[in-house]
Amino acid sequence: MSAAAFFDLDRTLIASSSSLALATPFHRAGLIGRRQLLQAKVAERLFVRFGAGHGRAGQTADAAVAILDGLSVDVLDEIVADAWGPVLRPLVYRQALELARLHRERGERVLVVSGALQQIGDVVASQLDLDGALGSLAETADGVFTGRLERRLLGRAKADALVELADAEDLDLAASVGYSDSITDVPFLEAVGTAVAVNPDRGLRRAAAERGWPVRRFRETLGRG
Repeated sequence: MSAAAFFDLDRTLIASSSSLALATPFHRAGLIGRRQLLQAKVAERLFVRFGAGHGRAGQTADAAVAILDGLSVDVLDEIVADAWGPVLRPLVYRQALELARLHRERGERVLVVSGALQQIGDVVASQLDLDGALGSLAETADGVFTGRLERRLLGRAKADALVELADAEDLDLAASVGYSDSITDVPFLEAVGTAVAVNPDRGLRRAAAERGWPVRRFRETLGRG
């Protein structure tokens, strides 16, 4: 068995909500209107500042999946891939990348485990040369989204999916590390041997203090340079 490092995505690996950050590309693709775009921008600012309590759509796929009804899976893949450079990459925390590099140097796998859609996690993991991603799954039929979720990674479900992944890929969770910002991820963090609270919201900050978990502050992003 091998150890691994598991990074939550929103406010942990990147400085914002991946789903809300994609509102502009979704708008340009005609998936949401201008009012929805403005609402997403407000929600994103609140999420960045306060965490999941004010920006739940950033942490789960709930807000994104409904607008995908009738959309081809290939089209979403293209939208997310095209958004990597101008939208998602600038949000990546340099400190998270450095930690990922250190884990890889120790021979550990590095994976994204997020409530965001699987397609988003896959692009982030691929572009950052990580070992894979585990995300929420949007239901599809004949290559088209139905507008419903097949798997929602939140709370206990996220921890359960992590355990299933570890069993399937022979990963030693007791020797592994988990990074997250949100109180909803306490079950996920309790599933690994070492839990680290990154940019924690109020609830996770309190839980980390109670459990003796270390707290890290990530601030510097890759930006647009």
